[in-house]
Amino acid sequence: EDISEAVRVLRTGMLVQGVEVSKFESFVSKLVNTSYASAVSNGTAGLHLALLALGIGYGDEIIIPAFSFIATANSVELVGARCVFVDIHPGYFNIDENKIEEVISERTKAIIVVHEFGLCANMPEIMKVADRNGLKVIEDAACAIGATLYKKHAGSFGDIGSFSFHPRKSITSGEGGMIVTSEWEYDQKVKTFRNHGIEPGSFPNNFIAAGFNYRMTDFQAALVLNQFMRLDYIIETKTDLASVYFEEINHKSVRLPEIAEGAKHSWQTFHVLCEDEKMRNNLMAYLKEKGVQTNYGAQCIPAMSYYRNKYNHNSETEFPNALKAYSCGLALPIYSTLRKEQVKYISEMINRF
Repeated sequence: EDISEAVRVLRTGMLVQGVEVSKFESFVSKLVNTSYASAVSNGTAGLHLALLALGIGYGDEIIIPAFSFIATANSVELVGARCVFVDIHPGYFNIDENKIEEVISERTKAIIVVHEFGLCANMPEIMKVADRNGLKVIEDAACAIGATLYKKHAGSFGDIGSFSFHPRKSITSGEGGMIVTSEWEYDQKVKTFRNHGIEPGSFPNNFIAAGFNYRMTDFQAALVLNQFMRLDYIIETKTDLASVYFEEINHKSVRLPEIAEGAKHSWQTFHVLCEDEKMRNNLMAYLKEKGVQTNYGAQCIPAMSYYRNKYNHNSETEFPNALKAYSCGLALPIYSTLRKEQVKYISEMINRF
């Protein structure tokens, strides 16, 4: 059905951003409960545009978690701002809201909150910190489509939310992303910057900014929108698979993830922690021998070469939880066509190791 939808659009000859993208945007804004949504070419483009929409630029400081996919930090660097890193909760893998306020300075303009692996960060407390200090909040909800906290959807707490539809996500357009907001001004800026700087709705085109080509194609929109019809089923299936992992894995040196109160996890990744890096690497190799593909979860960003050289952080002392999540973390298979018997087999291999 998904392929048929993409083919239907291809046969119309209308391929770039158009009617299908508009339908997709309307659907997502209703799902997330925001006033506006803008489809973009990928999740990183979404973060880039979110920062530009908020007027973030040279000399500004942006608070981000020390543990995330590198794109979170790269988007900050691309607008000329500086990353200010904060360590994470060891069990949730999200930014530790209790450590945010201590790094705020007069140059701090915003917080990028990452809902890592599909679990919402503690947004009520983070929004209180932001409000007290006059800061904007961007939600990097790349992993968190369908995730909620106290029944409020990821991406709808802050000023702007950004989703990704990369193939590693629960639903995919190949590459693609979506920006959501309830502020008309931010939405207009996003729609301008994503489309070469063209004023939205102008005809003939009125170029009011130096913009980018961050558009989504119509056939991508049709491909992913059809998958949204199964989103609840996909998340329920992955939740069931996660429960099998919780029941079956009993290796004393493998720490399972935690779920915060009131949170509905979307389970983009089932991420466990091993005792140390050597054990993690050996376990990965062992599982590969047994026919099980695993992966690293995310990066301790300040420990990566570019950021280590630029900011000169000592991650072992400053961000120990983020460093452990990176060096000892392991992403296990979890996708909607995986069978429970296969999860039991994976768990058995872990226990045997």
